[in-house]
Amino acid sequence: MASQIDAQTLRRDAIVRILRQSAVARQAELVARLAREGFEATQSSVSRDLRELGVVKGADRYLLPAAEDALTPSHFETVRAFVKGYRASGPTLTVLRTSAGTAQSVAIALDKARWPEVVGTIAGDDTIFIATESARAQRRLHEHLRTTFGR
Repeated sequence: MASQIDAQTLRRDAIVRILRQSAVARQAELVARLAREGFEATQSSVSRDLRELGVVKGADRYLLPAAEDALTPSHFETVRAFVKGYRASGPTLTVLRTSAGTAQSVAIALDKARWPEVVGTIAGDDTIFIATESARAQRRLHEHLRTTFGR
C-alpha cells in the first residue's frame, strides 16, 4: 500500500511539472507523456489525479490551480482572457459569462480570492452565477470584477 501511495505521489508531482512546462490539451496526451517518463497511468487514474490536484480544463489546455496562499491580481492573469462580461440579474445575483469550457477555472480563481462580498459561486460550462448578500455587496463585487477583468 505504501508503495502505491508513493507511486501516486510521484505521478502527481510529474503531472504538475508537465503542466507547468507545457500546454497539455487532452488526458491521452498526458498519459503518453507520463509513459515516456516511466509512469504507468490509465486515463481514469490521470482523470482522478487531475481532479485531486484541482486541475481544471481551460479552453485549450489543463490549468493548475492558483496557489492557496494570498491571491494577488497576477493569479487572475491565467483566466482573465476567458471572461467575456458580466451583468446583474436581480439585486444579489451576478451572471458572469466566459469562453466555452472555462467557467470552472474562473470560478476557482474567484473563490480563492475570498472577496467578502461573494457568498458563493456556481459554475457551468461558460456561465458563473455569483451570489452576494445585498445590492450594496453586489456593487462592490462589480467594482472588483471591473478592476480585475477590465470589463
